[in-house]
Amino acid sequence: MRRWRDRLEPAAAGLPAGQRRRAAGLRREELAGIAGISADYLTRLEQGRATSPSAQVVEALARALRLSDAERDLLFALAGHAAPGRDVLPSRITRSVQRLLDRLEHTPVAVFDAALTLLVANAPYDALMGDTTSWQGLERNALWRHFVGPGGRVAYTAEGERVFEETVVATLRMTASRYPADHALRRMVERLAAASPRFAELWDADLPDPMAEVSKRKTIEHPTVGPITLDCDTLVVATDDVRIMVYTADPGTPDAERLELAVVVGTQALVE
Repeated sequence: MRRWRDRLEPAAAGLPAGQRRRAAGLRREELAGIAGISADYLTRLEQGRATSPSAQVVEALARALRLSDAERDLLFALAGHAAPGRDVLPSRITRSVQRLLDRLEHTPVAVFDAALTLLVANAPYDALMGDTTSWQGLERNALWRHFVGPGGRVAYTAEGERVFEETVVATLRMTASRYPADHALRRMVERLAAASPRFAELWDADLPDPMAEVSKRKTIEHPTVGPITLDCDTLVVATDDVRIMVYTADPGTPDAERLELAVVVGTQALVE
């Protein structure tokens, strides 16, 4: 894993190269941030002092290190896991999807799995929505953050919040029906229902088709530049069952100017 980290250039991982680096590869804290784990835990993994990483951690590391399929399978085997099969919710970001993200390096973009758990977000997305690199476990799931956790920066009207909640719960319910053998997904649903009466109510309700609307406008309450109303388009990669969420604004509009300012200010803050 150390060799894989050393060979990955910061720019290839969406990070600034910086002026002074001892090696061309990623620092431990950088890889840990991308993978959503602590730097201390990553250190113990590399040193062989932590020997039983979960399958979710292994997948996150394989994704952050941009491993090939063969290397990913090797990492799972070294960790004592079988590589996930078709009956388990996929969280793999293919190289073609990664190339798409690389080409959108100045646009806020995030990739979610079919359960709406954040897989990866680029620097402009973090600048717009808040730093996601410290989110771990259930904190990375959009439903958990909305129904149980701290929420986010999207401003909802009462009607907008109702539609959002119905859409995400219906999406998760459809995902659970596609992957009935995924024990981690089932445990997440159980924890959501136990922690949020509203989620439990919606889980058993008759809800509309969650795919009816895949493009809509959202207002982001940015702490520095104020409200920004943007187009939010969700691109579904059906073969990999992941969702690419992209935020854009019409060129030349005040919202486009505020978005650009938010990305500049936020990106500088993340680098400092």
